[in-house]
Amino acid sequence: MKITFYGHASLGIEVGGKHIIVDPFITGNPQAAAIDINTLKADYILITHAHGDHVLDVEAIANRTEATIVSNAEIASYYAKLGLKSHPMNHGGSWNFDFGKVRYVNAIHSSSFPDGSYGGNPGGFVIEGEHKNIYIAGDTALTMDMKLIPMRTKLDLAILPIGNNFTMDVDDAIIASDFIECDKILGYHFDTFGYIEINHEESIRKFFDKGKDLMLLKIGESIEL
Repeated sequence: MKITFYGHASLGIEVGGKHIIVDPFITGNPQAAAIDINTLKADYILITHAHGDHVLDVEAIANRTEATIVSNAEIASYYAKLGLKSHPMNHGGSWNFDFGKVRYVNAIHSSSFPDGSYGGNPGGFVIEGEHKNIYIAGDTALTMDMKLIPMRTKLDLAILPIGNNFTMDVDDAIIASDFIECDKILGYHFDTFGYIEINHEESIRKFFDKGKDLMLLKIGESIEL
């Protein structure tokens, strides 16, 4: 499994021979100016919630690649009405896709499209690949529901928001890593704008002091599991 950071909360995942894009907000992010969305491959687009900083490039990528959009029922329906392929899910449900099993899990946040349309309840994704399992938390507060995840899935990596103000901060993310029983964390949703700027060295040190590994990738960088 290869995971590429495209800035903010945008990710590329290669698993099982398939390409997945998560929450594409790239063209609106000056820090991601080097990423050309027209070169991105996508068989699926996973959307945690409907805010503009998570869905900006969904239509452009889906129209070009004919990717299937996977999200909650309201978001999937929104894009289906635009003629795009979609697979609706809801909290606690799972589906076996051709790249692995996906479960849509709880997140505490809000969710509405930039045009004001209802975006359903926000969520996160647990992806069980053939060899590795990951958790993409989406935009969320720290929640006790995270304790349910390791009851079903042993995680190899968790992708957690750490920017504070709109989501968890670093200290809550450390507690979240305890809840999900995963000490290997990829941080995201930070530094994109003033409200969510973080101190990188301090954040990494806080995780290290707890015996955990916080990875902060540069935009365009990848890791392999």
